[in-house]
Amino acid sequence: MKIGVSACLLGVNCKYSGGNNFSAKLEEYLEGHEVVPLCPEVMGGLPTPRVPAELVEGEVMNREGRSVDEAFRKGAEIALRRVLEEGAELVILQSRSPSCGVKEVYDGSFSGKLIPGKGIFAARLDEAGISAIDVEDVDEFTLKGGR
Repeated sequence: MKIGVSACLLGVNCKYSGGNNFSAKLEEYLEGHEVVPLCPEVMGGLPTPRVPAELVEGEVMNREGRSVDEAFRKGAEIALRRVLEEGAELVILQSRSPSCGVKEVYDGSFSGKLIPGKGIFAARLDEAGISAIDVEDVDEFTLKGGR
């Protein structure tokens, strides 16, 4: 099975801070699968590192009050196109990201508060009918026979 994966989870230093969110548990899960690395934010033209961003009333704004919505939406479209072209059957995404949050995202106050919702890329995957799960749910997904 081909699986799209947030590149930061694979150890790529593309996170807003310049680091990554490498997951050894995910690396183990991915054994035997073809992986399609994706970072919608970088694919949309944003630099690494970059000013943190959150969804504010449906628009992606950075902590300095500047809209980065266009880059996030462009990156989501490029990443979606790559998922479709590669034929990925599942996408595993970084938790809480304004791009990749599957279940919840930060509330836009830059205070660490979470609210139910999806990031821009996660929402596009949903609209396209492509299964996406939060990296924190990989164990649960595996137990349900999703390997």
